[in-house]
Amino acid sequence: MVLPAKDKKKIINDFAIKSGDTGSPEVQVALLTYKIEKLVNHLKANPKDDHSRRGLLGVVSKRRRLLNYMQKKAADRYKEIVKKLKLEK
Repeated sequence: MVLPAKDKKKIINDFAIKSGDTGSPEVQVALLTYKIEKLVNHLKANPKDDHSRRGLLGVVSKRRRLLNYMQKKAADRYKEIVKKLKLEK
């Protein structure tokens, strides 16, 4: 699944720590969250698409690993991103 360039730029600008930041955990988690939302909507419309469901599980676990890393290394940033994206632990 490809993210539209305008959506990707907007997410990067919203969650970037500093100018030109595209690889911080906050940006990565935000991009993965966007991708998860799109896949969930796709799976609601196409419930038999098992290949996309497997891809969704991979994306969810990647986001979970990034969030676990942030929780260990920078708890304040973790709490902020969870609140900003309205995620549950």
